[in-house]
Amino acid sequence: SAELQLVQDHVVRLETRPKNTEGAGEVTIRDLIKCCLRMRPDRIVVGECRGGEALDMLSAMSTGHAGSLTTLHSNNPRECTQRLETLCLMSGIALPIDAIRKSIASAVNIIIQQSRLSDGSRRVTHISEVTGMQGDVITLQDIFVFKQESIDMKRKIVGRFVPTGFIPKFVEEMESKGMKISRGLFATK
Repeated sequence: SAELQLVQDHVVRLETRPKNTEGAGEVTIRDLIKCCLRMRPDRIVVGECRGGEALDMLSAMSTGHAGSLTTLHSNNPRECTQRLETLCLMSGIALPIDAIRKSIASAVNIIIQQSRLSDGSRRVTHISEVTGMQGDVITLQDIFVFKQESIDMKRKIVGRFVPTGFIPKFVEEMESKGMKISRGLFATK
């Protein structure tokens, strides 16, 4: 069933389907991404990439579907890019790893990391920008990070999200489209 309940107008929801008892009729995430590209979407949202569909998603993000998003499992933003590489390799398409890395560096703008903390709560712990490549390494820069400050009387983690002082590249692009973003949002306190 659909994990996301989006309230925007003009949303088309597509869902996977397992094989029937005769082994036919399966509809995979890869099938759905290819199908939705025929619909000329502005954005594509995939609940979770777990395999080769990550390459299809990257391809879509690189060809006019900016603002698209998906989720995947990793321990931190750096591992997220490495996990995305691995998922792309699962596509069965023989691409060199440097081509996959370049695609990630150009198609992915932001990584938002949610982690389960030691008290069992889930928190966004990093918002990081993919800044490009340095040699054969995808480069990242944290924009905001969660800083634990204490543990309260109920043994819950108390903390806050703090800026790193880095102003992401996408700010200028958003401003050129008429959005006003205070640079003070990114200033360290």
